[in-house]
Amino acid sequence: MTDMHPLLIELGTEELPVKALPGLAQAFFDGVIAALDKRGVAIERGDAKPLYTPRRLAVLLPGVAGEQPEQRSEVLGPYLNIALDADGNPTRALQGFAAKAGIDWTQLEKTSDAKGERFVHRAVTPGAATATLLPDVLREAIAAMPIPKPMRWGAHAYAFARPVHWLVLLHGTQVIDAELFGVRSGRTSRGHRFMHDAAVEIAAPGDYVEAMRSAKVLVDADVRRSRIVQEVEGVARALGGDARIEQDNLEQVTCLVEWPKAVACTFEHEFLAVPQEALIATMEANQKFFPVLQDGRLTEHFIGIANIESRDPIEVAKGYERVIRPRFADAKFFFDEDLKQGLSAMNDGLASVTYQAKLGSVADKVARVAALAEVIAPQVGVDAALARRTALLSKADLQSRMVNEFPELQGIAGRDYARRDAALADLSDDDRTTLANAIDEAWQPRFAGDDIALSPLGKTLAIAERLDTLAGGFAAGLKPTGNKDAFALRRNALGLARTLIESGFDLDLHALLASAIERVGALPTGKDGATAFADRGELYDFILDRLKGYYADKGVTVQQFNAVAALQPKSLYDLDRRIDAIGTFAALPEAEALAAADKRIRNILRKADVEIPGMVDPALLREPAEAALAEAVEAVQAETGHALAHGDYVSVLTHLARLRPQVDAFFDGVMVNADDAALRANRLALLKRLSERLGSVAAIEHLSS
Repeated sequence: MTDMHPLLIELGTEELPVKALPGLAQAFFDGVIAALDKRGVAIERGDAKPLYTPRRLAVLLPGVAGEQPEQRSEVLGPYLNIALDADGNPTRALQGFAAKAGIDWTQLEKTSDAKGERFVHRAVTPGAATATLLPDVLREAIAAMPIPKPMRWGAHAYAFARPVHWLVLLHGTQVIDAELFGVRSGRTSRGHRFMHDAAVEIAAPGDYVEAMRSAKVLVDADVRRSRIVQEVEGVARALGGDARIEQDNLEQVTCLVEWPKAVACTFEHEFLAVPQEALIATMEANQKFFPVLQDGRLTEHFIGIANIESRDPIEVAKGYERVIRPRFADAKFFFDEDLKQGLSAMNDGLASVTYQAKLGSVADKVARVAALAEVIAPQVGVDAALARRTALLSKADLQSRMVNEFPELQGIAGRDYARRDAALADLSDDDRTTLANAIDEAWQPRFAGDDIALSPLGKTLAIAERLDTLAGGFAAGLKPTGNKDAFALRRNALGLARTLIESGFDLDLHALLASAIERVGALPTGKDGATAFADRGELYDFILDRLKGYYADKGVTVQQFNAVAALQPKSLYDLDRRIDAIGTFAALPEAEALAAADKRIRNILRKADVEIPGMVDPALLREPAEAALAEAVEAVQAETGHALAHGDYVSVLTHLARLRPQVDAFFDGVMVNADDAALRANRLALLKRLSERLGSVAAIEHLSS
């Protein structure tokens, strides 16, 4: 192998798109490595990773070989019966093959395969120098990058994510000559736009990171990210609070700066009267600032990240405060105006807002949800009248100015308005607080990984809301197809399932779906005046399908999930307990054998050619093994009856596991399909009784490989 030397590629640009930057950097890094691998150039990757800032993409590899290995080639030629005539002289076919290879035919070698002996041209050529390959490596890597909206600049025909201004290309200390986007390669980079407006000469790749640091550029995104967190947390502590650092906000700020510096800022205390979620959303989404909280409540402080070490940070802070003030003023105006109207008054406008063409207005949906909430509430210990009243107000904030400006505050705004609504003065303080919180909680879980609603009333609304959305969506023909799910039915199905399971609500899902479908009613299909209902079985299966991923994340195998799902439990909470039990059972040494036996039993019963009696006749138990199994089955029936009725599924399966010796002995020593029809029927009855109890918790035959 030739000597290894470090490789540096830096592509300098104007500010790259923030959200696309990490992906572009990774694609560039991967593309360079793939292009080198394709050419057989040896690489020492070490702990190399993409390096990038808003103005540059870089690849720094600890070692890259100076040249390719020898290139060996083998080209198969004609078979001897075609290549040589009767006198052994070359035919035109052989001469043409040799001419194409650039040698005399006598220099060709021979090889054999299944069809016989043939000529072959083998060649070994020296590997190309890496320096000559790198321009093509670079172009190939760039061509493979997923650039969302390529830009053109000047009068050039080429395009890239942003205009390119410089190119560093070093292999060891050698500058590799290349031209890209009209820019000639060299060893000259550029430092921070404001703090080091001078060329930065890179003597060797190993100097790159520190040379850029000296020029006020942190090229390692992990280092920038860590510095941002450290500075933000330090400033927050000095302000007497804790910084709210959301991952998405942190990532975007990391991609906005080359030399981060935290700046403490303040806004007027009066703005804290506005729901803090609105202020936080403005700070994070619009300005990429970090809010400062105390005990979970927003303070009048926030932190901005400057891309410069200013000599006058107070002026920088004033600029940040000046930018955020108009947005906060708007939010306060919306909030104050909404309070004047009141949440109950907002409800009146929902009748004029279309929910979905076939499903009526938002007011129609609210009425259906309220009716469902009234049905669910008594089953979970919630006051039905309070559930109905809460549901009827649950979407009133759609008519608010605040939600119109900040859609992500739906539910949150309703909660705050309900706490202040004079029309709810007849409620006790506790009921009013419960109602207000439930309006917000009804939207939980809002996203993957979010918590479900906390209060029983909030859970009731969350369940009712999603039941109606699913029933209505299916009836209106909005079932998801491929990646399309305009009504977010998959998310609603999982949210419904999670709420039922994690709440411990032992509710009959079949009955709930039927109730939701009944309230949606028949909807016109638009074809010959036909109508359509949601199908309860289809909806149930759709919800179970969403749970496959949910349980896979918990380590439940597909076989274990299918074993329980096959029973179609009415309650998803009951399904969850069965899945937990089947996981415990699957770990037992007897599980595999009993699952295989159950599978065998079911196949036997399916093929039975006689009517199977309902009970086993002890007088027909001729073989010791069948008598022993019958006794064991009756014993386990008695032992597990109470546990099965009370959902103690682990106990049931543990007792069933003890049947393995008798089951094994039965199949080893008893002929099920005896010639005597009475014996055969009795043995089938025994197996049926055994199978019914084996399948009482889950269809354990699914566990058999």
